[in-house]
Amino acid sequence: MAYENSNAALPTPAAHPMAKPGYGKRSAPDQQRSRTGDFAQLPPREAYLASLIDQLPENAAMDAKTLAKAQPLYGQQAVRSALNELGRAGHLRRVRRRIPPGEGETGTRWVFHTFWSRTARGDEWWAGALEGDAPPEGEHETEVVAVDDVPPPSEAYVTLARLGLQEPRLALSSVDCAALEPLAAEWLARGVLPDQLTRILVAGLPDPVHAPRAFLRRRLTDRMPPERPVAVLAREPRTLMECTDCGVVGRPEALPGGLCRACRGGSDGGSAQRAVTRSATVQERAAEVRALIRTVATARQLV
Repeated sequence: MAYENSNAALPTPAAHPMAKPGYGKRSAPDQQRSRTGDFAQLPPREAYLASLIDQLPENAAMDAKTLAKAQPLYGQQAVRSALNELGRAGHLRRVRRRIPPGEGETGTRWVFHTFWSRTARGDEWWAGALEGDAPPEGEHETEVVAVDDVPPPSEAYVTLARLGLQEPRLALSSVDCAALEPLAAEWLARGVLPDQLTRILVAGLPDPVHAPRAFLRRRLTDRMPPERPVAVLAREPRTLMECTDCGVVGRPEALPGGLCRACRGGSDGGSAQRAVTRSATVQERAAEVRALIRTVATARQLV
């Protein structure tokens, strides 16, 4: 059925469901204004759905199931195929953005956006746009994903799920993997690679393993590696201070008031040094006095 010959009116955009926060439609930057025939170059099915998507508000749900319910002509499979074609034509990109753990959250979470451009764009343009004006900020992943607003499994979950492929005695259910995921994620956060974790978990198994989930929980807990130390890079000081009294060189924080510890009276080093200095001065002064007395006495004898 050709779009231009269809009697089915486009749904009202205001009635379209919105995606949950962090998901949904995002308009790409630098688009041309809407004009008649914007999607005339597309096949009828893609042109119809493109016109629908173009009218949707920001953050509208963009998964195939919702788009299929939003119009009367095409089912989920047809919508999914059409979205793929719209991506190939340069109108659409799905983007996943990794969000680091935030306040009150544990673990890394992912959000998905479907970026839409009324104007067809090439791969280089999309790459530049997503790295610049549009999210994600930091890490830029622009692959088309086959899920409908479903966060992908974590690396820890996948590592646990694959244990049964290497060692049937450790086959886990999805519920088991979800329960053990936080412990496995902590291992990975402490610098252990997935392959290393697998080798540790499958090594030296009893025969048989009666309860894989309980066994792995115990092993993940008992053999947890230490946390990785935070690397602190020593910075070369740009300025060194000199003690006002004795001239010793040190960092500014070691010379409060411009004095080293010894000269501040923190030890007897500075006092001893000053005592030696005073003693030498007294001896020099005494020698000068004795020389003056001898000179006066000799002068009197000559009179």
